[in-house]
This record gives sequence, C-alpha cells and structure tokens, in this order.
Amino acid sequence: MNKPELPPSSAVLIDPAVAAELQRDYAQKFLTLWQQMLTAQVPPLADKRFSAAAWQSSTLHAFNASVYLLNAQFLAAMADAMQVTPKVKQKIRFGVEQMVNAMSPANFLFSNPEAQQKIVETNGASLTNGLKHLFEDMQKGRISQSDESAFEVGRNVAITEGAVIFENDLFQLLQYKALTPTVYERPLLLVPPCINKYYILDLQPHNSFVRYAVEQGHTVFLISWRNADASIAHATWDDYVESGVLQAISVAQAISVQEKINVLGFCVGGTMLANALALACARGEKPAASLTLLTTFLDFSDTGILDVYIDEAKIKETEELIGHGGLMKGLDFNAAFASLRSNELIWNYVTSNYLKGENPVPFDMLYWNADSTNLPGPMYCWYVRNTYLENNLKQLGKFKLAGKKIDFGKIDAPSFIYGSRDDHIVPWTSAYASTAILNRKKPQQNRFVLGAAGHIAGVINPPGKSKRHYWINDQRETDALSWLAGATEVAGSWWPAWSDFLAQHAGKKVKAPHKMGNAEFKPIEAAPGRYVKVKAS
Repeated sequence: MNKPELPPSSAVLIDPAVAAELQRDYAQKFLTLWQQMLTAQVPPLADKRFSAAAWQSSTLHAFNASVYLLNAQFLAAMADAMQVTPKVKQKIRFGVEQMVNAMSPANFLFSNPEAQQKIVETNGASLTNGLKHLFEDMQKGRISQSDESAFEVGRNVAITEGAVIFENDLFQLLQYKALTPTVYERPLLLVPPCINKYYILDLQPHNSFVRYAVEQGHTVFLISWRNADASIAHATWDDYVESGVLQAISVAQAISVQEKINVLGFCVGGTMLANALALACARGEKPAASLTLLTTFLDFSDTGILDVYIDEAKIKETEELIGHGGLMKGLDFNAAFASLRSNELIWNYVTSNYLKGENPVPFDMLYWNADSTNLPGPMYCWYVRNTYLENNLKQLGKFKLAGKKIDFGKIDAPSFIYGSRDDHIVPWTSAYASTAILNRKKPQQNRFVLGAAGHIAGVINPPGKSKRHYWINDQRETDALSWLAGATEVAGSWWPAWSDFLAQHAGKKVKAPHKMGNAEFKPIEAAPGRYVKVKAS
C-alpha cells in the first residue's frame, strides 16, 4: 500500500540534510571571513554596490559587506531549497530578495563609508542636500530617479509635430505631420499602453519611434490615453476596446480613406489591440493590413516575476475595493514595477540621492517612467483576472468580448512580433508564444524578432545610436528556445527590420497630405494635446 501524503501543514518545507549542508557551508565561509578580518586581510568584493575604494579602505567595512553578501547567499539558497509549489517558491524568493536588498549596508549612513567620506569632503553639504531630496520625495510620494526639471512634455519630449484630430472621454487621437514628399497610402496606428503615457514612443527627436516611422514615409496616428479620474472611474475593458482602439481604427480609416491600415500595439496596448482586432473579426470585419506587437502578452501562462503579485485573494480584494468604480492609482503601479528591480530602481537612488546628496541626472526614459497614470477600477480588475490570473484570452470559443466569442487565431494579418531578451515584465518566451496564436491559417506570415536589453530599453533602440543587437530566424519553431538556437545575431537596432516588414504591407506611395485630419475630423489642438499633460493625482 502506498504511503499517504502528508497534508501541507505537516510537510517538511526543507530537507533536513539539505538544510544541514547549507548551514555547514555558511559556517565555514563565515569562519574564513572572520579569520581574514582578524589578520587585517581585505576580502574581495565583487558586488557593484561595494566597488568604491572606500569599502576596501577599512577591514571592518569590507568584512561588514562580505558578511552581508554571505547572508544574502545563504538566505537565497534556503529559499531555493523550500519544498513548495513553484508559485509559492517564487513568492518566497521575491520576499527574501526584497528583504535582503533593503538590508544592504550601502543603504544606511552609519554603515556606508562612501556616504561618510562625502560628508567630510563637502563639510556636511552632502548631508544637507540629501535631506532636501528626501523631503522633496516625501512630498511626491516616490523616489526621484531623474532630474525632472530637465524635461517638459511638449517642450523637449513628445515634440514630433502633429495635431489632435479626435477625442472622447478615453483618449485623444494624434495625427503626425508628414516629413516626406510622398507617403504610403495605408497609415500606421500606434496603440501604446494605457498604464503609461504614450510619449515613450516619442521621447526626443534622436530616439523617437514616432518620428522614425514618419521619416520612413508613414502617416502615423497615435492614441493618447486619458489619465483616468473620477469621471471615467466606471469604464470597463470593453469600453477601452470599443470606444478606444476600434474607434481610433475607424477614424484612421476615414481620414486615410483606406479600408485596411497597419496597426501596432506596445505592451498592454498590444493586448488591447489584439482584442479589438479579434472582436472586429467576430463581426466580419478585418481592418488590419499588418499587426505589430511589441513586448506583448496574448498567452499569460508564464508572466515571469509579476506573478508574485497575482493570486485569487489579492485580486478579489481589489475587485471589492474598485471593481465597481474607483481608480487603480498610478503610484501603486510605479512602486510595484520598481520592486521587481529594487536594487537598480529603489536602493540605488536611496544611496545616491539621500545618503550622498547627489542630484539625479537627467534621463528621458526615467522622467517618463515617473509620469504615472491611473486606470479605471473596473477595467483594471477585468484585465488582471482574465489575463494574469485565469489566462482566459486564449480560450478558443469560450472567451467573450462585447457579447462575441473571441479567437485570436482568426486575425489573419501578417504579424511582426517583438520581444526583449532581458524583459522582466513580458518574458520574451511569452511574447514568442503569440506566433502560434495569431493567424492560424497562415502562421508562416508571423515573424518574430528578439532584441537585447529590457522591456523599455530594448524597444527604444534607434538606429543612429548603433547600440545593442537583435536576433532573427525566419524558421518557425514550436518553442522559443529552439527558435533562439537557430537564430542569427545582427548588430544594431531592430527598427530597420521592422520598417522593411511594414513597407511590404503599406501599399503604394502617394502625395503626402498637406494638412492633418479631414472635413469630418478637424484638428482640435496641436500635439501632444491636453490628455498627456494631466498628472496622476
């Protein structure tokens, strides 16, 4: 007879033999460090938080940092040894990592020799400046990661020339002025994520994705989502698809006088766009000549580290609070995303801004990152339950939107799907999964490109910088790792590869329009418009 399984409450969470081995290894390494300190030997410190000479100038400081790193290693090993489900283990690892990162001796004035040295060198000015930064950030409710005074929307970011040619309660639609004498007859509609401001795609002229597309001869339309307030606190996911994406597609079709247009979605904007196209298909409409998805989930089977924030209890609690009206605050989004890389996005700035009194340097991406947006509670709750928690979107014949059964496989537009290799928000393997979901009758028309870097830096990689690289493989594979094994690495930006793809589906060249909008959709105001300038309360 098989031995009955122990109930979870009686389970041994760590194999005693494994725990004992980890403890012996820890004791041996600690003894070595102690002996080094007693003999005034400075142990090597490979961690960049302790790379400054000040950490090596004192045996005590070096010992303190070394013991911290040893403790961190031990706690991580203990977390890995836990005999629990993968989801629970991921949560434990994440919790341990947050605690360990927070307890670094670099984060405290009494144990950071760099900060102490700077106080002496500046006659206390660094401490005064650090306290000033701290009080200012307490007023903001967040840590400053960039010199925000260096940028202003409409002055030196989001400055590609254009006009707002349509608006409703959810979004403004921008059309950009042509920069070439002729343009492709089919326009390009960009659907950015609604959890951030659109201008990540239009930062400064040298790294503006929007400007690049316009320079390639495309008439570009772009959705600028409204920063949600009480007036739209009851808006739903269906509203964002119907009155948002599908409305924008309809306006772009009308102005360009084209039945089919090219469409691009970024992150959750891509998920929303795919929903809209699938709903259009269910209604017998096929408005897309091509589809581009940048770092986008359609299959939420593997959501990476974000899964630590997703469980039934947490989502049910959120639904009770804001699911029938209310706002999901942008500051909460920012805090959650920063915690995924807490050393780089939190403690690095605690050390530099507060302990050393250094002024944050200007950086357009981090300025954008701090410009948070709110979401309507019902829309947000529907999204996290049907995607991250239940992965309903890919359930063929079961998932419904606006009363229609949705099937992504019926979106028969050729697709360009991009993932970033170091993306901690949308793992690139999950982005690759869309190649098997879209365009079921002609999957060979789906192309996948893998870029270097992360969720944002991988996407915003203009050709002029000659930075990074990307991978291509026109051979479709059943899994992402097999695709990568056969891929070719190419130096530089992936933008030209995307431009070549888009040109194949953009139609013939025609004379560039001399004005934006048309008789029905007249310019309302100059780009970037009012909506993008509204700050989250």
